[in-house]
Amino acid sequence: MSFANAPRATLLRRMAAWMYDFLVGIAVYMFAGTIMFALITLVVKLGLLDMGQHQHISDLIIATPALSLVNELAKLLAVAYLFVWSWSRSGQTLGMRAWRIRVQRTDGALISQGQGWRRAAYAFGGLANLTLLWDSSQTALHDRLSGSEVVQLTIEQNKQLLEQSKLR
Repeated sequence: MSFANAPRATLLRRMAAWMYDFLVGIAVYMFAGTIMFALITLVVKLGLLDMGQHQHISDLIIATPALSLVNELAKLLAVAYLFVWSWSRSGQTLGMRAWRIRVQRTDGALISQGQGWRRAAYAFGGLANLTLLWDSSQTALHDRLSGSEVVQLTIEQNKQLLEQSKLR
């Protein structure tokens, strides 16, 4: 389903969707943190990692820079993957569905996972959307760098996408 002629989404719509997606991102971050905590606990219980003088796993994570870095990176990658997966599967995250916007290639097709990862890397947590303040074509920095665009959908187009995603 192509929306090649749809108008580009405004900063206001993008930021409204970002607020919704921020909450979803926090939930994914927390869930990934739970998984990482369980994995680190398992590694300690198997004797592959020594607790040293620490009495709790969380103390060990905080006191070990490499472990802390791996823990944080895993959680951030889980959040980024949520966005990349959503964008490459339907062009929409949960917040984007609510605000009827879609990320796509400039020809209207879905972006690839590679484009999604580039887009996520260049987005700086959504701050790159602020470049719309001085871009008259409504193309943010991460849109340009990843070869994508964010478009505004009509109610009917958004319903079509929702129906299509139910069939998958």
